[in-house]
Amino acid sequence: MHTPAIALIELGAIFFGLGVLGRLAWKIGISPIPFYLLGGLAFGSGGLIPLEGIEEFASLASEIGVILLLLLLGLEYSAAELVTGLKRSWLAGLVDLVLNAAPGVAVALLLGWGPIGALAMAGVTYISSSGIVAKVLGDLGRLGNRETPVILSILVFEDLAMAVYLPILTALLAGATLLGGLTAIGISLAVVTVVLLLALRFGRYVSAIVDSPDPEVFLLRVLGAALLVAGFASQLQVSAAVGAFLLGIAISGSTAENATRMLEPLRDLFAAMFFVVFGLNTVPSTIPPVLGVALALAAVTTVTKLATGWWAARRQGIGRLGRARAGAALVARGEFSIVIAGLAVSTGAVDSQLAALATAYVLIMAVLGPLAARFIEPIARLAITRLRPATA
Repeated sequence: MHTPAIALIELGAIFFGLGVLGRLAWKIGISPIPFYLLGGLAFGSGGLIPLEGIEEFASLASEIGVILLLLLLGLEYSAAELVTGLKRSWLAGLVDLVLNAAPGVAVALLLGWGPIGALAMAGVTYISSSGIVAKVLGDLGRLGNRETPVILSILVFEDLAMAVYLPILTALLAGATLLGGLTAIGISLAVVTVVLLLALRFGRYVSAIVDSPDPEVFLLRVLGAALLVAGFASQLQVSAAVGAFLLGIAISGSTAENATRMLEPLRDLFAAMFFVVFGLNTVPSTIPPVLGVALALAAVTTVTKLATGWWAARRQGIGRLGRARAGAALVARGEFSIVIAGLAVSTGAVDSQLAALATAYVLIMAVLGPLAARFIEPIARLAITRLRPATA
């Protein structure tokens, strides 16, 4: 029998273990996401020591984790920055979308997962991990590099694409017809456009509503507003995460900076639980059969991201080393790939193997991305030197 005392012990062990794993990950220079996923696999169904009695809390905590991930992503941008970034990066963004979504679509169709599975896998392979990319650029001292604005503009386009993509995927997973899917596309585009316009003109009023000189009141207002908006968005068949993202865009200035500073620890805590819960719900024995596919997909989408960054940086007149750095920085996949896979599998509308494939894929890419960014420069220098014609 699982008493509250046992549940507290299990949760305490999970949180403490996540802290140890996170510290180990940053110590060796990679994202902690793979470690969190592995922790979930170890203690979930079919794992080493299955944990029971904490499912309800863990499920709710993981939902809050997704909401906070998207809220803080929205807080990073003002509406004006998003519009400017979209104007500058729309062509590179489209190239990124086509090159990196196509491998996921192809794999899903080859595995017989149907159109909805193909749409889900398109998102899994398409979007880079903003969190991992930002961390790597900071650690490597590249935030001031010439290619960094190119990288960030592509990430902005991807984030906006997610604001449209997630409601469409949610509607289709819920069993909407073709007409319903088209309606979802129209609603998604309309909502994103309206929120951007409102944020441009009235963002200061949204900020004023949640702002407070008292830290406790401010935290309660921002978190409460995020959960309310996410809940209403979910009731309207729009992704709860997208609702939180759009709220983040609407909050600007010093209010956004304060909210980011105060919510970051909460985001990290609940996001870690989200990855653990995803691992808990993935049976480890389902991963080996799809590991070969995950490796092939990782190889292909590493090349497509490198090509995306190289092409986008070249259009801005950046040299070869900068182009290589831009492409390598975009390789990492992480939180959003798992968010998409979790959303798809939780409805039962797609093959359960999608979770195993997404887990294996993200485990590979979350490790490969930082390594590619770290070692691309010496590799590129060597390649460029060899390609230069010999001089007398």
